[in-house]
Amino acid sequence: MRKILVVGAGQSGLQLALGLQSHGYEVTLMSNRTADEIRAGRVMSTQCMFHTALQHERDLQLNFWESQAPKIEGLGVSVAAPGSHDPGPTQRAIDWVGRLEGYAQSVDQRVKMAGWMETFAQRGGQLVIHGAAVSDLDYFSRTYDLVLVSAGKGELVSMFGRDAARSPYTEPQRALAVAYVHGLGPRPEHPDMEAVRCNLVPGVGELFVMPCLTNSGRADILFWEGIPGGPLDVFQGIKDPAEHLSLTLELMEKFTPWEYARATKVELTDANGTLSGRYAPTVRNPVGRLPGGGLVLGVADVVVANDPITGQGSNSASKCAASYLDSILSHGDQPFDETWMRATFERYWDTAQYVTKWTNAMLGAPPEHVLNLIGAAGQLPPVADRFANGFNDPADYENFFYEPEKTEAYLASVMGAAAAEGAQPSEPSPSEVSPPSPS
Repeated sequence: MRKILVVGAGQSGLQLALGLQSHGYEVTLMSNRTADEIRAGRVMSTQCMFHTALQHERDLQLNFWESQAPKIEGLGVSVAAPGSHDPGPTQRAIDWVGRLEGYAQSVDQRVKMAGWMETFAQRGGQLVIHGAAVSDLDYFSRTYDLVLVSAGKGELVSMFGRDAARSPYTEPQRALAVAYVHGLGPRPEHPDMEAVRCNLVPGVGELFVMPCLTNSGRADILFWEGIPGGPLDVFQGIKDPAEHLSLTLELMEKFTPWEYARATKVELTDANGTLSGRYAPTVRNPVGRLPGGGLVLGVADVVVANDPITGQGSNSASKCAASYLDSILSHGDQPFDETWMRATFERYWDTAQYVTKWTNAMLGAPPEHVLNLIGAAGQLPPVADRFANGFNDPADYENFFYEPEKTEAYLASVMGAAAAEGAQPSEPSPSEVSPPSPS
């Protein structure tokens, strides 16, 4: 029986450990916290997962909370009108919602990771509670057939060098601030639809609002992404959760009053329901070399850490775990050498590259054809639906998002189909939305 060590108990590490366990591998999982400590700790993510990622959990029968978590059926985009955050009435230049082909869900990682960790132990897995250092892995690499590092922060990440060719940014592109709340009202435009709402404030940043399941039941996540140095970059150093929420709401009232209108009665889900920080989006070398010569393979955001602006973190973690699991199973009894490690990562990169390309594009100033596309989605429901479903399959954006010619051809085809059906839509005019300043 092959022995595998998984360091890090997040979405990818636990999914991979449980998947290997189900196939008869002798798996040791190392976490720096117990399940109870995770469950009672601070929120870690926004973790909205779309159909493909959720299906990987279903395939392993790990979808324990699927019946309880809100079923997110749509993804909406709102764009603040130019100058709308100046004193005076605020309007939306663009506002639409696309329907997802398969629903999305967000389960607080405190709930999921704690539950999965307990399941791993109940199924006979060896669980070690220890904050691993490089020296620990140097020792363990000699006693395990494979060591996988899925702890995306701290000393261990330093083993994996930055891949400059795949990492265009060297500094954080957004300042992040999250609050989990109860008491958020529905969007009046679609009161019966659970949807993720992406609110874009040109030159300032973005507010994402999404339903989730947390320790205390159904909740919503308010998530600001602010351009560094801008008016949203004000959460650094705030430790008091009440102050964090108050500031979140103050910024909503100023920049996204249509969202603030349904948030006047919210309260934090718990004292640990806030999170803030920033990091530079980075792709790293997947193979880490230990002082004693042993090799370890990086997993998920250890090797591909994208900004959360496109909501892909947990999706990518799930897809990475599924890809690595298949690569391990198909490798049989052959050695997990450096050649295999690099090939395993490149297989994952075949899909991850589309996430990175799209995410990095969304961090910059959108070109005119992208503004036209987002504007057209408000008049052409098939465009809104396709854009929304790209969150599940970012590779599809290659077909209609990046190149002006492809965008124009796609919009023309949709308008032609609508005209043929007798809808006779008015031709969408170029958006008047000012692009955000490059960040």
